[in-house]
Amino acid sequence: MAAVNIYLTFNGNCKEAFDFYKSILGGDYPYVGTFGEMPPSEENPMPEADKDKIMHISLPVSKETILMGSDCGSDWSASFKEGNNFAISLNADSREEADRLFGGLSEGGKVTMPLADTFWGAYFGMWTDKFGINWMVNYDDPAKVQPH
Repeated sequence: MAAVNIYLTFNGNCKEAFDFYKSILGGDYPYVGTFGEMPPSEENPMPEADKDKIMHISLPVSKETILMGSDCGSDWSASFKEGNNFAISLNADSREEADRLFGGLSEGGKVTMPLADTFWGAYFGMWTDKFGINWMVNYDDPAKVQPH
């Protein structure tokens, strides 16, 4: 099966967001490119305001998952909407890890469901981070998971 990766679009603060995510999730950027590094085009010259914006950034967060993102440029920023049509779901290996991820990534954001034990046996919470991105964290406690 193909890997599922998440691609996020920002309105000028992509690098700030990714530096924040990296501070919590760890890892290194294998690539960070700006629009100014793209080959010049006579048909569509790059607006000066877009040259320092992120064209592409990637942050591996596990062997299977890479978080990727970019800023939108001036031409399409009018249609930009904060990312409320999806959520990034993190599956933690322990309650402690769930607490750390939730606490770190929700800092400065809005908690929509505090971390709590759920009726389906998981320790689960949801929030929108300070960049408008929706997240969930889930820990399936082997002692509480219902057998199928």
